[in-house]
Amino acid sequence: MAGITIRPMAADDAERVLAIYQAGLDHGHASFETSAPTWAAFDAAKLPAHRFVAVDGHDLVLGWIAVSPTSTRAVYAGVVEHSVYLDPAARGRGTGRLLLDAVIASTEVAGIWTIQSGVFPENTASLALHQRAGFRIIGTRERVGRHHGRWRDVVLLERRSPAIT
Repeated sequence: MAGITIRPMAADDAERVLAIYQAGLDHGHASFETSAPTWAAFDAAKLPAHRFVAVDGHDLVLGWIAVSPTSTRAVYAGVVEHSVYLDPAARGRGTGRLLLDAVIASTEVAGIWTIQSGVFPENTASLALHQRAGFRIIGTRERVGRHHGRWRDVVLLERRSPAIT
């Protein structure tokens, strides 16, 4: 974690953020998506106050985290879904935890009470990272969608804020 800084994501980060996103998608265990969106679509889907990048000492983006609303209904205003992606070279260095901690802090300040995520069960590193950061497994959504022609399960995780009661 030495030399890694977390800062708000900026439009200037778009190329690197989308490249890291695509690398995660190419790995096969990150998402049902198969290609990263345009920056305009990414930007429109993510809440501006809860987007962060991890950078090294040269301001090279090593990973990112962002949240999206889960619903437009007012009752779910405090529930978001997050995505976190790391450059393959940055994995196993604590970068994911730094990003999760940043989004947890920003969402709590904003009054968001639940952060959720869906993770493929094969992505054991992501599941372990989330559990270390206080997420709990709600359950497994079996055969919830098709990915590259085969059914995939998704483990649903959530973190309820202890600060918001």
